[in-house]
Amino acid sequence: MVTNSLLQVWPIPAFTDNYIWCIHDQQSAILVDPGEAKPAIDYLTQQNLRLTGILITHYHADHIGGLPEILAWASQGGLSVPVYGPAAEDIALRSHALFEGDTVRFDEPPIQLNVLEVPGHTLGHIAYVARSEDNAGQTSKLFCGDTLFATGCGRLFEGTPTQMSSSLAKFLALPPDTLVFCTHEYTLSNIRFALAVEPDNSDLIEWSQTADALRQRNQPTVPTTIAHEKRVNPFMRCDQAPVIAAARAQIGQDLISPAEVLAVVRAWKDRF
Repeated sequence: MVTNSLLQVWPIPAFTDNYIWCIHDQQSAILVDPGEAKPAIDYLTQQNLRLTGILITHYHADHIGGLPEILAWASQGGLSVPVYGPAAEDIALRSHALFEGDTVRFDEPPIQLNVLEVPGHTLGHIAYVARSEDNAGQTSKLFCGDTLFATGCGRLFEGTPTQMSSSLAKFLALPPDTLVFCTHEYTLSNIRFALAVEPDNSDLIEWSQTADALRQRNQPTVPTTIAHEKRVNPFMRCDQAPVIAAARAQIGQDLISPAEVLAVVRAWKDRF
């Protein structure tokens, strides 16, 4: 077991706006949602990292498309790499099917991840929550796929607003300092919509400036934190008066629950 090594979580850019997350300790590595093989293999090779596992959040091609080539590459190096993914989805190369409450443990790199079922974007979508040692000390890390984005949430391709609301509530219950590792760089467009919902949100206005500066320097806007998302993300604020008022204004009727508010705000975002 690797000891006294601080974990890093590195964003490997893929396609035009995906991130493949690489969790490593300078020796061994885990990939999260490798939709494209070449950038992942290139990074592992350049950093001289040994691949010990792959985590999948859902079945969409931009999250699993790199699996065949990556596993073949690892096999050539004598490695048999386990692939963890949601039990409720059809993922051909998955070796370990996961349900809510399951735990995934690695010795190399040393990390333990707990599984949450978070339907909405897809019906079987899962997320991974880890508490581990890194350069910031003991921190929680959320690998949430396409359920939660910086200042946004995933489209409801298969699930319902009620399911998505319940899934986001699981994230809201995590420690405020939990780092949010989503898999797309959608932040600037998400902010533009969020400002339409809450134009007077001072935290959101400040975040807009910060995020824009990061992207101008070609730097990722993620990870954020759960505390941050509670301040700026309309989909994490469906119980807050300004978001409720904006949603009511969209349809001209009262809304009772956060799920009803989310349904209106998500439909508004889809046509924004």
